[in-house]
Amino acid sequence: MRDLVITQNITLDGAVEMLGDWFDPQGQDAEVLAELRRQDETCDALLLGRRTFEAFRGYWPDQLGEDQTGVAEQLDRVSKHVVSSTLTDPAWRHSTIISGDPVDAARALKAQAGQDIVVTGSITLCHALIEADLVDEYRQFVVPVVQGRGRRLFPEGVEVPSLTLTESLSFSSGIVCLKHRPVR
Repeated sequence: MRDLVITQNITLDGAVEMLGDWFDPQGQDAEVLAELRRQDETCDALLLGRRTFEAFRGYWPDQLGEDQTGVAEQLDRVSKHVVSSTLTDPAWRHSTIISGDPVDAARALKAQAGQDIVVTGSITLCHALIEADLVDEYRQFVVPVVQGRGRRLFPEGVEVPSLTLTESLSFSSGIVCLKHRPVR
């Protein structure tokens, strides 16, 4: 069974919704990029909400060949599963539309052979997966910024299982990567 991993950039005050300019995908330091590349080695699928998918599709394919981070090539290579009731043509190679229940789709993806399935951005989808207790690992890149507003990864009122810290990495930029797994 594959692991479902939520990877998020998050502020010190817990916001994952980017309402300012606190995160630049092309401006990450070499240490963080090396960790992202290491994590990419265990990922062969993305599960995304429609808005995140459209934002990625509108930016990353145009970066192929120009992107020094390796993100564009990774996104182009992996299978992408987008949850949407309105999209009919994903218009990005290796992309599939999930028009049904995203929780059922996530369960089916997890049951397939393969590597990690990563969810990033896609806050509403993350909330549904957390509530359904389908997340096997949380990877949070904590950016040393206080936004003071915005949606959180763990919404108020949703019961989250106990988590255990499995790894903590700190980078010279001040970013910290925290990895947690649910205690089951």
